[in-house]
Amino acid sequence: MKNPPEYIFEKERLAALESYSILDSLPEIDYDNITTIAAEICDTPIALITILDDKRQWFKSHYGLEATETPKDIAFCAHAIINPDHIFTVEDARLDDRFKDNPLVTNDPLVIFYSGIPLVTDEGYPLGTLCVVDHKPRKLTEKQQLSLKALSNQVLNLLRLRKLNAQIEQTNLLLQEKNKELENFAFIAAHDLKMPLISISNMGKLVLGLHSTTIDPEGKEMLELINESSGRLLRLVDAVLNYSRCDNLLLENKSTINADELKKEIFSFFVVDKNTRIEISIDCTEINENRAAMDQILINLISNAIKYNDKNLIEIKIHITELDNYYQFIVKDNGPGIDPKYHTKIFEMFEVAAVKDRYGELGNGIGLATVKKLVQHLGGTIGVESEIGKGTTFTFTLKK
Repeated sequence: MKNPPEYIFEKERLAALESYSILDSLPEIDYDNITTIAAEICDTPIALITILDDKRQWFKSHYGLEATETPKDIAFCAHAIINPDHIFTVEDARLDDRFKDNPLVTNDPLVIFYSGIPLVTDEGYPLGTLCVVDHKPRKLTEKQQLSLKALSNQVLNLLRLRKLNAQIEQTNLLLQEKNKELENFAFIAAHDLKMPLISISNMGKLVLGLHSTTIDPEGKEMLELINESSGRLLRLVDAVLNYSRCDNLLLENKSTINADELKKEIFSFFVVDKNTRIEISIDCTEINENRAAMDQILINLISNAIKYNDKNLIEIKIHITELDNYYQFIVKDNGPGIDPKYHTKIFEMFEVAAVKDRYGELGNGIGLATVKKLVQHLGGTIGVESEIGKGTTFTFTLKK
């Protein structure tokens, strides 16, 4: 018996093999189907998908054989990968000096005939083989060889898909970590900014109140500008904090919300504005949902409908419907409407459609981004229908 020679780029081959994370993985039906078909086409009792590491030959799939691995130094496949561009065939191992006293030939599983096609990566490194084995001498027909080659390509496709999925999963984990880091940074930065801003705002108001008669007009204008700017920054900081808290809201469990109680809650929250008329209709008696997240979504949408309304009497209609798998919420107002070119942008961070709200304050473009984030994490979707001068309708769903 002759030990197989080492592959010329063995170090690089083993590094390539590691990138697939295939060794010692659990059985998979897709690979087992291929060995079943290979044995049927080639009319052999055994068909294997083998993977070679530095010391052993491991079977990803083994049709007609109980063993799951063998030492590499007696593996036929270790010889096959030396010339990865060719099919490796041994018609009668008993007559071949390389294998005649090989324990795989002289004992079970009695490998007399062997034919294997190397599984070669896109970079040219052989990972193992798709092979068929028989207990008697024989040859494969040309059609059988072509079929075996086609099946080996399918094994490679499965390996590529496995590697790609692993890369995507790793990338997603890294992105989740980065997003978490960014959200934590935003929360900490916003929290640390809030107290100094409150101090600046309060100090400006105090100075303006105590010394309004002794400060010249230019000084008053500067103090008012400081108050306005600090107020704007405080609103931005609060919006960033709310956005960062979304994940905490989503951790809450779903609860049963009585429809009448929900109506009362919305009315009580916005009753301070006597120029606002809110109509609510709910087609079900109960809603089973994450209450904190749902409240945050509705409060944002209703608040926006009030803040950016240009009518003397603000009218808002809310309709909630229970569907098979979702709850559908419609929030409609009689405001100035939103230009269709902004319909997608308004859900992005820091994107605003209006210059100022009805109170003269600038928007920060975080409220609707927060709404979209909550809706999507609760398994729903959100969209907007609007035209200039014809009001705005937001429709969103939440998964039951």
